[in-house]
Amino acid sequence: MARYTGLINRYRNRLPISTETRIISLNEGNTPLIKLENIPKLIDKDVEIYVKYEGLNPTGSFKDRGMTMAVTKAVEEGSEAIICASTGNTSASAAAYAVRAGIRAFVLIPDGKIALGKLAQTLMYGAEIIQINGNFDQGMSLVKEVAKHAPVTIVNSINPFRIEGQKTAAFEIVDDLGDAPDYHCLPVGNAGNITAYWKGYTEYAVDKVATKLPVMCGYQAAGASPFVNGAMMDNPETVATAIRIGRPQSWDFAWNAQKESGGWFDKFTDEQILAAQKMLSYHEGIFCEPASATSLAGALHDINNGKIKEGSKIVCTLTGNGLKDPDTAISQCKDTHPVTIEANLDAVKKAILDNM
Repeated sequence: MARYTGLINRYRNRLPISTETRIISLNEGNTPLIKLENIPKLIDKDVEIYVKYEGLNPTGSFKDRGMTMAVTKAVEEGSEAIICASTGNTSASAAAYAVRAGIRAFVLIPDGKIALGKLAQTLMYGAEIIQINGNFDQGMSLVKEVAKHAPVTIVNSINPFRIEGQKTAAFEIVDDLGDAPDYHCLPVGNAGNITAYWKGYTEYAVDKVATKLPVMCGYQAAGASPFVNGAMMDNPETVATAIRIGRPQSWDFAWNAQKESGGWFDKFTDEQILAAQKMLSYHEGIFCEPASATSLAGALHDINNGKIKEGSKIVCTLTGNGLKDPDTAISQCKDTHPVTIEANLDAVKKAILDNM
């Protein structure tokens, strides 16, 4: 039996590569689609909810799906360096795949606005990190300008090969479920993911692999909600750092996905997002970063208000691993902090029995 070697090899007939292409891979993709067992019972609704846990990609986020394609094509075209602006996950992924390819990575990140786990990864992969006194949107604007004057390939989602790689998540979902879900719920920041999923579902439907298309539901943080507001915004702010973006680069494509699918955009407060993150951990044993939980917050809200119909099959994308942002996770667990006791049997027995 052939060893699984990453999403490009798995779906090479659906991706723009040739037999001669040198594939840059860390065996990304093939992430679990997990059916929630306890949360549907808690809300007492007749629905099937699955989470596509992208936090189990090599660098801990969905970004690896697009990065394997973007870096593969950059190397194929002779590039010796890549560049990106990032809120954290893209920088970690770009740095890892650059190392794998033997090229350099330059990343622009907002100073003081990147989760600790993501910064640690990027540092360990040896990227050239440039911190700016500004936000992601300003960094993205600078990256586009720099690329006009320096021999670097942009690997943000404006790179079309990123979308090609990310669309494979939709393929995997259909392959696992046997068809597309009724609804697909996901966080929306720069909007490359909603664009890519819709592209993947559409391609599978055209080729009759899927018999239907899902309704695409895009959810944002209240403080970073340009799609809900219907206009780009400056100075976005939210605890969900991965979607702290006010000027999405895939603006038109995301609107197209929403309109063609009959879907919608909505926004949720940081408190609602963090409550969904904690719910997933406490009731399902699934630890995702805050931005990821926006998809579940939205799904539960729309199930409860009847917008998502009972009897539906729903997939929520969890974009990143909870270990990406340990500080935010720990800050939510003040009621469950460790206790310190004496190192003897009686003390241990008492600590356990008092909490039975």
